[in-house]
Amino acid sequence: MNAGFAINRGVNISHWLSQSKARGARRREYFVREDVERIAGWGFDHLRLPVDEEQLWQEDGSRDPEAFALLENGLAWAREAGLRVVVDLHILRSHYFLDKDPALYRDPAEERRFAGLWEDLADALADHPYDQVAFELLNEAVAKDHEDWNRVAHTAHAAVRRRQPERFLVLGSNRFCQCVTFPHLRVPDDGRTLLTFHYYNPMLVTHYTASWTGPLGEYNGPVNYPGDLVPAEVFQAQRGELQETMRSHGIHFDQDAMRRDFAYPLAVREKTGLPLYCGEYGVYKACPDPVRIRWYRDILALFREYGIAHACWDYRGGFGIVDQHRQPTAILDVLRS
Repeated sequence: MNAGFAINRGVNISHWLSQSKARGARRREYFVREDVERIAGWGFDHLRLPVDEEQLWQEDGSRDPEAFALLENGLAWAREAGLRVVVDLHILRSHYFLDKDPALYRDPAEERRFAGLWEDLADALADHPYDQVAFELLNEAVAKDHEDWNRVAHTAHAAVRRRQPERFLVLGSNRFCQCVTFPHLRVPDDGRTLLTFHYYNPMLVTHYTASWTGPLGEYNGPVNYPGDLVPAEVFQAQRGELQETMRSHGIHFDQDAMRRDFAYPLAVREKTGLPLYCGEYGVYKACPDPVRIRWYRDILALFREYGIAHACWDYRGGFGIVDQHRQPTAILDVLRS
């Protein structure tokens, strides 16, 4: 990883300043200084901190004082614990990664608003050292056309650069930061950029029974990794639509398939000389632990082999290294090994 923003192994702090309706005491208590100290004590070296527009800013664009205070608290706790932070603008009012056609790419006013949010956030966080805090422009772009994301990304990139020429910026490809879309990313000519991808293949394992995945989440039979993800007789017994969905996502998967996926962002790294960062990866808690552990071991081995920094999804959420009561899950030991 680039010596200017040196990270290796991190964790996402989900559902604190992102994807949560909690406010007041509930929001303050969800993530606290002791959580950061535990994360540092387990050997992680950074946090990826998702933040949402509707948490940090009112609809008129004014700052929410409590949310910004919590963000500053989190950054201060991380600094005191020796952790770096990637501040990730996760969800906008004009862009959610499950939207079909986000306004961000259709409305020039929303593109300008996005750039304005980054100008304001860059101003708010200007005093944080460049080697301690990096900015991720947007989580999981979902433009219909790759060039629409490239245009919007470059607009936001330029907005930050007007304020902070030296800040490290994190940029991923269109369509959920998938490996396969990396060839379509227009990378700015900027050496202080980290290229990010997310990794959740195969979805039948990583999102086993997850309700938000549509038909795929309906399957609750036996699941396996690596190799055949479901027994052949079980697959054949599924109804038509579910069987087709399962087939389209793939019913055989192993570390070699991971390696083939990684080839796309690795090629861009080779071309640009910029470091790679897997900002999200993980397996949903409903998947049997032995299967989860085998998947994590395989992907962690590839991160080590290729020298890719990474942040698991997530700390206390549905993929968590701890549960809602802050008790460690079976995944924590694998991540620390």
